[in-house]
Amino acid sequence: MLAIAAASLSSAQAAEWSYEGEHGAENWGKNFVTCEGVNQTPIDIKHTIKAELTPLQIDYQGKVHEVINNGHTVQANVEGKNQLVIDDQTFDLKQFHFHTPSENYIAGKQFPLEVHFVHANAEGQLAVVAVMFNTGPRGNEAFNTLLATVPEADQTLPLKDALNPVDLLPREREYFRFNGSLTTPPCSEGVRWFVMREAQTGTEQQIDSLRKVMGDNARPLQPLNARVVLE
Repeated sequence: MLAIAAASLSSAQAAEWSYEGEHGAENWGKNFVTCEGVNQTPIDIKHTIKAELTPLQIDYQGKVHEVINNGHTVQANVEGKNQLVIDDQTFDLKQFHFHTPSENYIAGKQFPLEVHFVHANAEGQLAVVAVMFNTGPRGNEAFNTLLATVPEADQTLPLKDALNPVDLLPREREYFRFNGSLTTPPCSEGVRWFVMREAQTGTEQQIDSLRKVMGDNARPLQPLNARVVLE
C-alpha cells in the first residue's frame, strides 16, 4: 500500500525497491528500517476477537480522474468529496490501487486480487479500507470502466468514462480491524486497517489484465506479534 505523504514518498524514492531479486521484499529492511517493525502489514487474519465495531461511514461522491502505473502498482487518483468517517474522525480518500495476488489473507486464504482505498485525515494519519476479489463468471462492471484505461509502466492516463470508487466496494460493510503499516517502503506504521469481510468478484480476464501490467506485487505475510484483530 503506497505512501501518500510527500516525506514518505521522497524517502521511498531515495532507494530502489522491488518485489523480487536484490531489492525484493526480504531486503527492504536494509534501506528502510521501519520495514522491520513489529506492526507490519500484510497479515493472515485468522485469530480474531469479537467486538462491537462502529460501522464504517463511507461517503464517496466523487470520481476517478486519472490512472497511474508507477511501476509498482496501478493507482487511481480521485477528485471530489470521498470520505470515510471512523473513530469520530473524517478521512479523505486520496487514491486506491491494486495488488495481485492479495497481500492480506483471511483464514489462511489468499485472494487473486486486493484493492486498497487509502485515506488521510487532517493530521496526515492514514486509514486503509481493503477489499478482496475472487474470480467468477460475472465480473465487476466498474472494472470494465477502469480497465479501458490501464496505463503501461511510468504512464498516466485520464479516465475516459466516469467511475465512482464506491462501485468497487461490497454492499455489506462488515470488516476486520487491526493496526498495521504501509505495505511498501518506507513501511510506516500507525495505519488503521479495515479489511472488508465480503469479497467482490472479477472475471479471470479482468484480474489478469491488471496482473499483466503490474506483475505479482504482494508483500509476504508479516508476523502478528502482540496485535489483536477485531471483528
